[in-house]
Amino acid sequence: MKKSFVFSGSGGQGIMSAGIMLAHTAIDMNKHSTFLPEYGPEQRGGSAKCTVIISDDQIISPLPKKCDTLIAMNEQAYNKFSEDIKEGGLLVINSSRVVSGVDRTDVTVVAVPVDDVALELGNVKMANTVLIGALVGATDIVSKEAIVASLEAKFGKKKPEILELNMKALEKGIELGKAHKV
Repeated sequence: MKKSFVFSGSGGQGIMSAGIMLAHTAIDMNKHSTFLPEYGPEQRGGSAKCTVIISDDQIISPLPKKCDTLIAMNEQAYNKFSEDIKEGGLLVINSSRVVSGVDRTDVTVVAVPVDDVALELGNVKMANTVLIGALVGATDIVSKEAIVASLEAKFGKKKPEILELNMKALEKGIELGKAHKV
């Protein structure tokens, strides 16, 4: 098994954090993984993109020609990278911000209003955690237990309420992703 993921959005949306979390979780599950960040020239609010590859075998190149899965956190990211998904691939969109509609008919679409869900939970900064949950729920690329362990490792030493909020965001994302199981 070898899968490639492109996380895309704007700086400040947690794109890099989401990619790193997925890559680290895969490694914790004894898989091979790469993480390759790309930033726009702006400090904040500019474009942000990272590529994650997860494989059972060694990974030769961290840049696929086309990705298996695109995660788009906003309209600009969707418009810029939607053609980079392989035919038959997966498109995970933040439907709170990607509002123009999806024109690809050769990919499976998982549309989750991650910003709205994060706001309902009390903090829009949790949107990337909802998104990771949706990806895990829809694909099982990593186990729920492994992603929970990653969250605990990342936020366990911080305030307990931050970990608790991230856990709720992850659970809600997984629930929403399972509704779109691929």
